[in-house]
Amino acid sequence: MSVTFSPKTISAVQQIRKMRGGSQAHLMRADDGAYWIVKFHNNPQHFRVLANEFFASRIGAYLGLPVPEVAVIDVSEWLIQHTPEMRIDVAGHRVPCSSGLQLASRYIANPEIDMIFDYLPESLMKKNRHIAEEMTRVLVLDKWAGNADGRQAVFSKPSYSDYYSVTCIDQGYCFNAGEWSFPDVALIGVFFRNCVYEHVTGWESFEPVLSRAEQIDQGALWKLAQGMPEEWWNRDRVPEGMSRGRWHKKFSSDLCRLVDTLYQRRSKIRDLITAFRESSRNPFPQWVGN
Repeated sequence: MSVTFSPKTISAVQQIRKMRGGSQAHLMRADDGAYWIVKFHNNPQHFRVLANEFFASRIGAYLGLPVPEVAVIDVSEWLIQHTPEMRIDVAGHRVPCSSGLQLASRYIANPEIDMIFDYLPESLMKKNRHIAEEMTRVLVLDKWAGNADGRQAVFSKPSYSDYYSVTCIDQGYCFNAGEWSFPDVALIGVFFRNCVYEHVTGWESFEPVLSRAEQIDQGALWKLAQGMPEEWWNRDRVPEGMSRGRWHKKFSSDLCRLVDTLYQRRSKIRDLITAFRESSRNPFPQWVGN
């Protein structure tokens, strides 16, 4: 499967509202007319959650999962200064959101006409079977990428329809947040409700996402990481007397290790899912045999 899409850079033109969540993101409108969830470099979680969201979301899109489009968004100092709500609470202090290149995730729906839900009752989950199927397949990404948070998802539908869509949001804690490590705990990186896993009967329930992940080559992973601003994963300054090129080569080793580790971990995905399967949650009661 080829990698053909490339990230775009947009500019923020309006702040709509502050969102819930630990990263203290903001819903904003950009110069392309679309709505985006913007995470800022000085968020209270870690500056690398921007890199994680960007890279893991692009991997998810490559795998065919329902993840938001991501982009680099330029937020001007003027807009921050003239928008009092664009503040972040850090250690008891309110500070302005950082300006410059931030992480934007496409808002899952049109906030003016669509209905958006953080929770769906089990009856609606079962009525919309595709939701459980998508939530099962995203387990491939979460285990492969070492998501250190529970799987986050939101549900949407047009006001005139009974059909619900699911979008798997918030990849910021993939690669173990700012650590870029993979502790691999069986009950981490999974959805909190077992009802989405009850239909699983075997490895075929994870296809075609599982095969795509296992067959991805290292060059494709590098292409998916392209376009990510360096300050999202490395904020050290260039020492006096060292060229930018030498400095980048020295510290880009972190990104090299991450890509190489992801490439090597392809062969572990089935083992990681098996560990969840054999956990105390018994998430796949209909899975019989190997």
